[in-house]
Amino acid sequence: MLTSFPFNNGHVQTILPALLRRGPAVGYARERIWTSDNDFLDLDWSRQGNSRVAVVLHGLEGSSTRAYVRGMVHALNEHGWDCVAMNFRGCSGEPNQKLSMYHSGLTEDLDTVLRHVQSRERYAGIALVGFSMGANQILKYLGEAPDRVPEQVVGACAISVPCDLEGAAHALARPANSMYMHYFLRSLRQKIRQKAAMFPGALDTDGLDEVRTFAEFDDRYTAPMHGFANALDYWRKSSSLQVLGNIDRPSFVLNAADDPFLSPGCFPFRDVEQNPFLHLEVPATGGHCGFLSLSRNGLYFLEQRVLAFLDRVDSSSVPREIYE
Repeated sequence: MLTSFPFNNGHVQTILPALLRRGPAVGYARERIWTSDNDFLDLDWSRQGNSRVAVVLHGLEGSSTRAYVRGMVHALNEHGWDCVAMNFRGCSGEPNQKLSMYHSGLTEDLDTVLRHVQSRERYAGIALVGFSMGANQILKYLGEAPDRVPEQVVGACAISVPCDLEGAAHALARPANSMYMHYFLRSLRQKIRQKAAMFPGALDTDGLDEVRTFAEFDDRYTAPMHGFANALDYWRKSSSLQVLGNIDRPSFVLNAADDPFLSPGCFPFRDVEQNPFLHLEVPATGGHCGFLSLSRNGLYFLEQRVLAFLDRVDSSSVPREIYE
């Protein structure tokens, strides 16, 4: 991994890959599936005829087309994995049909996707790979009801995961992170206006442009739209941190020490000590979903680490055995 100046800076590591990385071309085949509440999810498949598949989840306001997702899908394809990139509700280029959209703790849709993959493709092994918000969903899914997780799930990788959502929200509200907050809220405001047009009278958009933090946005929109009392209730109930101790599948967490999105609570050292299925790697630099590197094989550091982990796990192995 490239760590020399000026790349050993969390903001540089976050911004440069987002701005400059085009990502490899991936031949997606889209499939639409329906949820139990009569909404839809768009899945983008990259099949190579392999016996194992990785389900890849993007981050907040992302999609399967983001360069970091395509980079991961391409790397997995090259190393013997079929892939299905899941688009969260309203993130596939078309608004979903319900007033509710997606949120950091929504695991029912991931379960729907896994059941669909399981029933249709008959893969021998399934891996879960998530970025940021998608990573939190994966860890929460694995820990909140381990008996629900299909036995074919052999392992998970969570990259730049804000497992303490309350802490991460406060971290992003810092003045130094205003550019990121502006970026996310601009996109989220557009979706709220779109929903308000689809469901007249359901949402109050007065003063929407004055919303400046996730605390304000989640309190006013995310929480009531998805059945939470307020932003704090949403953050605490949706954080994967509370259930990490229950995870019983090999799970790899890659969080950079200089990630500007993360708070100290997003580095679960104690949980890793107590749960042998968890492995936490904290490089000194990498930013948020960045991990800029100049490897000869064209892989970013995060892709190298995910491949090294997944190529060694099976249903009986645990992360510490892999890395010892």
